[in-house]
Amino acid sequence: MLKPVGLFLICLTTFPAFCQSTSKYQVGTITEVKVHQAAGSGASDAASYDVSVKVGDIIYVVLYTPALGEGTVKYAAGRDLLVFVQKNTITYNDILGRSFVVPIESQKSTAKLKQSQSGS
Repeated sequence: MLKPVGLFLICLTTFPAFCQSTSKYQVGTITEVKVHQAAGSGASDAASYDVSVKVGDIIYVVLYTPALGEGTVKYAAGRDLLVFVQKNTITYNDILGRSFVVPIESQKSTAKLKQSQSGS
């Protein structure tokens, strides 16, 4: 009787490992940061930035608006961070573990860039 109970408890404790979702966080490298040029003619108080993030063989350009006018993103080129790429957004965590979601403006493959540079 003790063996079946022990086996049941082992199975019960390993079951949550099979139920956890597998998120696909990947390492991304910030390659470039530019001030976002708004389409409207009026100047906004909050600056936004076009941040290029290389994940694998794809460079994503995301629109980042810092909280409370922080300008540290201007100096973030070369920094690695964990990102979760979805269809239209990228999710990342800051140093305090807070999650942020930024919209993807465009994406391009680095393989195409390498081909166009070698063909020139």
